[in-house]
Amino acid sequence: MSYTSSKIIELGSTAFRQPFASSHCRFIHGYHLMAKVTFACNELDENNWVFDFGGLKKLEQIYKSQFDHALVVASDDPGIELFKELAAIGIVQLKIMKDGVGIEQFSKWCFDAANRFVNDVTSGRVWAKNVTVYEHAKNFASYSQ
Repeated sequence: MSYTSSKIIELGSTAFRQPFASSHCRFIHGYHLMAKVTFACNELDENNWVFDFGGLKKLEQIYKSQFDHALVVASDDPGIELFKELAAIGIVQLKIMKDGVGIEQFSKWCFDAANRFVNDVTSGRVWAKNVTVYEHAKNFASYSQ
C-alpha cells in the first residue's frame, strides 16, 4: 500500500503542431499547459507528507524551461530545418522532442523529469506515480508507470 499526493504545476504557454495529422492540428497552435503530478511513497516523512510541495521550485523551473513560451516540435517534423533557422535568428525558442509532441508525449516527458527529480531529492523514498497534462479543461492525457 502506498500514499499519494498531487500538485498542479503550470508548464506555460506552449506552441506545437502534429505535422502528420490530417486535421487542423498540423498547423502551429498553442495552449497554456498545466500538469497534475501525483507522487507516491510507502512511508510518509517526518511531517506525515508524501513530499513537501515547497520543494518543487526546481521541478517547476525544469518544466518551464521546456515548455513556457516555446515552440516544441518533433525531431522528425518535416519543417525542422526552418524551425531551427527561426530559432537561430531569435524568432522562436525551439525545443525538439525526439519521441514526438502532443499532450501524451508531454505527459511522459514531465513524468520522467518528475521521477528523476523526486528520486534524487528523497533518495528513492518518493516516486512519480502519474502525470496528467492539460491543454484545457476538456483535453488532457496521462502517463503512469
